Amino acid sequence: MDFSFKPPTPLEYFATLVHSDAEFPLLEAAVSLGQDEYPALDVQRVLDDVDQLLARVQRRVAADAGPLQKLRVLNQFFYRDLNFAANLNHFDDPGNSYVSVVLGTRRAIPITLAVIWLELAQGLGLAASGVGFPGHFMVKVKLPKGQAVLDPLNGQSLSQEELAQRLEPFRLGVGLLDDFSIPLGLYLQDSPAREIIARMLRNLKRIYLTQEDWPRLIAVQDRLIVLMPKVWAEYRDRGLAYAMTGQAMAALRDLEVYLANDESNEDMPTINSQVAALKLMKG
Repeated sequence: MDFSFKPPTPLEYFATLVHSDAEFPLLEAAVSLGQDEYPALDVQRVLDDVDQLLARVQRRVAADAGPLQKLRVLNQFFYRDLNFAANLNHFDDPGNSYVSVVLGTRRAIPITLAVIWLELAQGLGLAASGVGFPGHFMVKVKLPKGQAVLDPLNGQSLSQEELAQRLEPFRLGVGLLDDFSIPLGLYLQDSPAREIIARMLRNLKRIYLTQEDWPRLIAVQDRLIVLMPKVWAEYRDRGLAYAMTGQAMAALRDLEVYLANDESNEDMPTINSQVAALKLMKG
């Protein structure tokens, strides 16, 4: 009888992490994204490194500290002592999306810094959550006299006026005119862990699409489909990436799933033409 143990693939491991919204380990799922680029990555060791940071900052917080004092201690520790900050010179470096890399460089994009910061904040007992703000991920903390919305690049607390100003380019870009103004509060809702991981993956997707790095893009699409299996456009995008690598059968399978399930199908003529070309190639 064969009792050999076959460890899960990175994608299988990721699937076990994200199968339930009720038990969704945000940090662990975020760390696991790095396994596509670094197959030997020890996820548990990275989690232990973050736990060590949490233990360090916990020792700085008085037993009777209130939320505001905890927030101040955390930001002093995270941004000044550890010197986490924006990777301004290399904002499109894929490494900015890998927690294991960011713990070493202390430089990243907002959402990756937010994931690490949130783990520490929640470990201190703060009621902290992520905010899927357009164009720039934020974090927020509930305080006795309201809530603070902070920029995860530097810990700066942003006023309603500053948030509205940051929102203006997005509103103009999507054609939201002054007579159809969406309340600011709707942009400040808690971002579920699943959506945070999806946003991290889509950052990588944008980079690899720009670079025309189809194998890496396919790996990202694999995770997006595991994460959000009924977002049919992700099948389309993986199918198109497969097509670019000459994998006609895989491309056809994904594109046909998209055509069969996506109700809008605004790009149906284009995708149908692609499917016809792939069938000729296969034949």
